[in-house]
Amino acid sequence: MQRGLITHLSHFVLGLVLAQASADLPMCKESDYHFEYTECDVLGSRWRVAVPNKADTCTGLPDPVKGTQCTFSCSNGEFLDMQSQQCQKCAAGTYSLGTGVAFDEWDDLPAGFVTQGMTMNEGNAHTDCSNSTWTPKGDYVASNTDECTAMLSYAVSLKKPGVLAFEYFYPDNSIYFEFFIQNDQCQSTDSESRWMKISDNNWSQHRVELNKGNNVLYWRTTTYALRGSAVKPVLLRNIRISGVAYTSECFHCKPGTHSAEQGSAHCSPCPADTFSNKGATVCHECEKDKYAEAGSGSCKPRPACTNSDYFYTHTPCDSEGKTQLMYKWIEPKICSETVEGAVKLPASGEKQTCPPCNPGFFVSNSTCEPCTNGSFSDGTVCTKCPVGTEPVVGFEYKWWNKMPTNMRSSVFHQEFSESDHNTAWEVAGEYIYTTPGNQDTDFLMLTLSVPGYRLPQSAVKDSERSELSRITFVFETKCTADCRFYFLAGYNQWNNEVVEHWTGSNRKQSYSYVIQSNSTVGFTWTFQRTQELKVEKKFSADVAKIYSISITNVIGGVASQCRRCPLMSVKAGSACVPCPPAHYMVNGSGVCQSCPPNTFIRADQPVGEAACIQCGPNTKTNKAHTACLSDCTLAVQTRGGSLQRYNFSPLANVTGFHSSPRFTIKGLRYFQRFSVGLCGTESRIPASCVDNVTQSGREVRGYVCQSTVVPSDIRSQSVVSSQPFLIGDSLIGVTTKTTLDSISSPDSLFPAASGLPDVIFYYKSSDTTQACKKGRSAAIRLRCNPSVTAKDHITLPSNCSEGTCDGCTFHFLWQSQHACPLCTKNHYREIVSACIQGIQRTTYVWQQPLQCYGGESLPAQKVSACVTLDFWLKFGVSTGTIAAVLLISISCYFWKKTRKLQYKYSKLMMSSGGKECELPAVDSCAIMEGEDAEDDLMDLTKKSFFTKIKSFSRERTADGFDSVPLRSSSSRQLREEEDSDEA
Repeated sequence: MQRGLITHLSHFVLGLVLAQASADLPMCKESDYHFEYTECDVLGSRWRVAVPNKADTCTGLPDPVKGTQCTFSCSNGEFLDMQSQQCQKCAAGTYSLGTGVAFDEWDDLPAGFVTQGMTMNEGNAHTDCSNSTWTPKGDYVASNTDECTAMLSYAVSLKKPGVLAFEYFYPDNSIYFEFFIQNDQCQSTDSESRWMKISDNNWSQHRVELNKGNNVLYWRTTTYALRGSAVKPVLLRNIRISGVAYTSECFHCKPGTHSAEQGSAHCSPCPADTFSNKGATVCHECEKDKYAEAGSGSCKPRPACTNSDYFYTHTPCDSEGKTQLMYKWIEPKICSETVEGAVKLPASGEKQTCPPCNPGFFVSNSTCEPCTNGSFSDGTVCTKCPVGTEPVVGFEYKWWNKMPTNMRSSVFHQEFSESDHNTAWEVAGEYIYTTPGNQDTDFLMLTLSVPGYRLPQSAVKDSERSELSRITFVFETKCTADCRFYFLAGYNQWNNEVVEHWTGSNRKQSYSYVIQSNSTVGFTWTFQRTQELKVEKKFSADVAKIYSISITNVIGGVASQCRRCPLMSVKAGSACVPCPPAHYMVNGSGVCQSCPPNTFIRADQPVGEAACIQCGPNTKTNKAHTACLSDCTLAVQTRGGSLQRYNFSPLANVTGFHSSPRFTIKGLRYFQRFSVGLCGTESRIPASCVDNVTQSGREVRGYVCQSTVVPSDIRSQSVVSSQPFLIGDSLIGVTTKTTLDSISSPDSLFPAASGLPDVIFYYKSSDTTQACKKGRSAAIRLRCNPSVTAKDHITLPSNCSEGTCDGCTFHFLWQSQHACPLCTKNHYREIVSACIQGIQRTTYVWQQPLQCYGGESLPAQKVSACVTLDFWLKFGVSTGTIAAVLLISISCYFWKKTRKLQYKYSKLMMSSGGKECELPAVDSCAIMEGEDAEDDLMDLTKKSFFTKIKSFSRERTADGFDSVPLRSSSSRQLREEEDSDEA
């Protein structure tokens, strides 16, 4: 209680002191203070209070009054008068956005904007990106063009939901340009909508809704100049944000702009040769000896005219069929002819006879008209195509008396300006050339637009045919500086990418580019005399010339010639005589001749039998006979004469892989990503590479393709891909040879550890470049490695880390168990176990090292009955014993018989009386019963052993004795007497 009283007394004393002090100050005037609103309460109400401009300078401020509701706002072109709290229109020469802010002056970075440079490569933290920021350029702010990441941010607090709108110029997809917003919860824009679209014209507009509360706006660019070309920066201007707060005053128009009426939401730029100061209501014309570009705040003295300020051209043909050489000043004309030393415009040349019209057109009333369908011309008269042929429809420009209606020229300045009507390319009869520009760093652009493409009636469109159209042009450059000549292809004048570029002087030459997609409808030729900034006009004589441009299969095109129909007609009423697939027409006679087996036909090949192209090794033609395919199987004859079969079907699906990390000059990391569709039938899914940086989404499809991918810090998108191109869109052949159709795959690139040969798939692309005039090609080696189970184990040559050593031929090694030949009986052997308890087992094992996969499975183990060694040993001993006993018995028997015979013989000899050679006269010897006559008889003649055995047979007499005939002289005499009696 006592403490509260003391506090109250202190406040009272302080009030008296302040009242005494304020009594000594003068009363406040309206110029001494301004009004502000207090913060809104929970009911959306606020108070208007007076705030002194300087403290302690006056007294008697107005009392607070009830303010407008927090949702109150004024319209565009109005401001809130705080005195009356009513909306008032802005005066002439000023403008306002109502409840918004605008940033259209960029002499310096406006308050609240922050820009910084950083590196996105964590592996090279020493890269200096401090100077890689967004730079104010007066009317716009420009991004960096080096390989650092430049960030531009602005934080704004909205009192209510609002809208952000800005204009940008984004012509080069070598820069990744993204815009995103973070809200109070630090949530960013979805990754799908943060990538900005390539500009379709000079300036593009982007509009996005903002939420109430705090919003942080980010514009970020990162350059990946991997092709060595100059990069065009991203330009940003006219940033407008609504929903910020009330606007209590209007803003004056900046110099070079004006607003003539009250209540203007923006200021209009002054036209050329006029100027204005800040807050102007009108633009003032420059004096005659001065000039000003559009939107200028002052005029400049006109320089003296030089030879670089005019160009020459050929006038269109007049009613008499005449044309002449004429000289014109470059527009807008800024030079003066009256200044001392100025040159005059040369006089026009004499009239000459006009050259013929371009092919496919004819002369009608001094103008060139296109020939009707089914007709062709060389530029004079139209002729009907003969039967069995069809017109080759397209555009061919080789006479340049008038700029074609589907072509236009424009200038892109490094220091951007609105002078898009400047002349960049001009016709000159036999060629079209680049005129002298305002600056030597200008990009002089010539753009050709086509509506689309359609294949000839006789051509069969299928997934294997990649050439939809072809553009060919003949050009020449003459330079004394570091000039560059670019050829770009894409979707329009700005949304395109560099296909090829040339530097310095180049002799007259031809270049062709294959078109594979109906979305590629814009082509641009760009010439830049020098890349060095702040150089005076001293290279104006450097020039690029294009002599002819031809493009095939264009919708709405004309024909310069007719072509015999090598394929089957697909439309009724076609002028082509229908031929079955794999047939060609003989000399346009309507007679179809069959091509040799396993050949295919392409419409761009010569007619006749030469149109039949033989398929490469181990490939077969498709059903339409327009390309050759591989069914992923292969049979290879080995040196030993055996046949090894392969089945690559498990590797047929599209496979993606990338090279080792690469780094730009600034250390930014990127990869070369490859996509491969090895083989397959007509229903296969081809490999594809897509550009997902811009909304164009360019895609290439074929057997092998490549794109450049870079890491991304977007949570939902780990990498971004750009600059896709085809490496192989047709299969040349499959073989174990290291060279096929001028494509070489040396063994030294991938040394082999085993003796099993690699199977090589050869591919070729019809895309040609300045470095690869014959197109790109690829060789994929499939090497057997049973230990590799992954299907995407693909490596690049160690000495060519990007897959190619020359930029044209790419080499890959694919190791897999599915690259091994199919297993057969020759890949395993059998092992027979010992006979155990009457059972014998046969086991099959693979030959080592194993170099096969799939095919025949390993046979199961076999079990069979068997006889053991103990049985055979017992059987052998028993048989041997019996044989020995039998042999001994026979020997004893014959020994006994021999002894008896010797005894009988000795006895007989003794009974002969000792006379040699005489025997007893008796004819027989009586042998007692029981004696064996065989023991007593011995045949003295030479007979075999068995014959002797038979000679022991005898006849037994009735008295029980055996009669054994003896061969003696008496017996012979007796037989002789018997023979004489019978006679």
